This record gives sequence, structure tokens and C-alpha cells, in this order.
Amino acid sequence: MSKRYSKVIEKLSNKEIVILDGAIGTELEKRGVQMDKTWSGSASLKFEILKKIHIDYIKAGAEIITTNTYPSNRIMLDAAGLGFRFEEINLKAINAAVEARIETDRDDVLIAGSLSHRFPIAHGDLQSNPTISVSKSYLRGVCDEMSEILSQNGCDFILLEMMYHPDRIKTVFDSAKNTNKPIWASFSARKSPEGKLLSLTDLVDFPFKELIQIVHDYNIDAVGINHTSLNIISETISEIKKVYNGPIIVYPDTGGWISPNWIFDHVIKPKDLKKKAHQWVKEGAQIIGGCCGTSPNHIKALSELKIAK
Repeated sequence: MSKRYSKVIEKLSNKEIVILDGAIGTELEKRGVQMDKTWSGSASLKFEILKKIHIDYIKAGAEIITTNTYPSNRIMLDAAGLGFRFEEINLKAINAAVEARIETDRDDVLIAGSLSHRFPIAHGDLQSNPTISVSKSYLRGVCDEMSEILSQNGCDFILLEMMYHPDRIKTVFDSAKNTNKPIWASFSARKSPEGKLLSLTDLVDFPFKELIQIVHDYNIDAVGINHTSLNIISETISEIKKVYNGPIIVYPDTGGWISPNWIFDHVIKPKDLKKKAHQWVKEGAQIIGGCCGTSPNHIKALSELKIAK
């Protein structure tokens, strides 16, 4: 465990607010990088643009920046014919964050290594339905490969992002555990037409409260919610608090999605996100940031919560 990581854990133990960064993939798109079969996975090859995004988030007040590795596991890269560039793409993603920290002279900023169970999604699809299926053993190998490159190249901890598929999450958790790095885990949720809180996947109506039970089986330093609609964040915080008494992470999405592009219409204004986040802090959230659709301007607004508190 790095000294910088220990200092952030100390802040959380003292009930301080810690600011996470905002979206990486959609910010790359906003800055002109074309999305492809990997979504934003191969965009790490646009190294200078990616590094500038990390720098902008640090300058906006982010105390944690996240590697652009959520969509660049081997399953995603193979689907785009880029599997042979796995190491190149992912090392660029990690090094963009490392260099951003160096160039801003902010050695205190943490780098979160993003690990997911993301599968390819067909262009034009509104849902989370994957275009392929793989065995659990193959998925484990894919996650182990990603976990190793994250843990060995400068990430302070592993951030499990968008944990929503009940058949995949244990594989990802097990892989992260084997790195011996600290683990944070963020889940994703949706509301059914009947008003039930469910896991984000629309392949099965799986209760959110059952999905998050997995945290009992692992040593997790922070648990939370990401890539989830603003209007159900409070309910997810309430459910997480029933199973976990540590620091809670909140970083919602805003806008819309038609694969592989984000729809930036109706993205919440930074000042309005800050207002909502103030309520989430009251409800128990300590680590606050943004997911798809958010920008450095949103993080700058959120960083003002530390002053307000």
C-alpha cells in the first residue's frame, strides 16, 4: 500500500470528502476522438489527448484519476482486431495517468486501475446486451491479464467499475483479489417499470440488494455506485449501507447512449450536480465524482463540496 493511498484512507476514516475524477471515455469523444468497436478502449492510443484529460481533472480538484482501461480488456480488443496491441494500448492508458500526475506535480493524487467485465455491444444498441459470450474460465484469464498489467505498472488500487452482471462479477472480484492491491467496487443499477431496484443488466431482473451481497466475501476498502441514473442514486446508497459500513463512492452518469456514442443532450449542469451531490454526502457518500457525460467542469463544481463541508 502506497503512502499516498494510506493518506486518502486516513481522510476517509476522518469522514472527509474525497473527489474522484469524471468521465474518461465520453470526454475523449467530446474532444474529437472517434469511438469504435472497443468504445473508447483504443482511444488510449491518442496519448496526449488522454493525458490532457487527466491533467484537467487534477486541476479541477480530482484527488483520484482513473485509467482508461474499463473498455480495453482482451475481449474488447479482440473484437476490434486489436488484441495484438493489448499491452501497448493498456500501458499507454496507465502511463497517461502516471505522466499527468508527474506533470501537475501532484504525487498525492491516486491512480485507480479500472477493471470491468465489459463485453462488446453492437453499434446502435441502446441496451447492455453483449454481441458475444465467453466461458467463465476465459473471462478469468482476461481479467487476470488486465489485473496484472494494472497492478504492476503504477496503479495505487484496483477499481471494479460497473459491476452489474450476476454471472460475471465474482470472476472479476477473484481476479482483483489476487493482485494484493487494495480494491474498491462500484455497482450499477436501474429501476424496473414496476419501480424495483435492479442490477443494470436487462438480460435478467436481478435485485440490486442481492447483487451487492458479494461485498461480504472480500476485503473492499470502498463500495459504491456508478453509471447509474441520477434519480436513483439515493436509493442505491441506502441499500449499500445495509451491507457495508465503509466509505461509499458515488459517480453517476448523465445524458444518454446509443453504442458506441454518448448522447450529450440533457447532461446535468455542474452546479446542479453539485447540489445533488451535497444531498448524497448527507446520506453517507464520501467519494464523489462523475461517470459518462461528466467533465472537468463537473468535477470543479464537486470539489467545492470540500469547502462547503
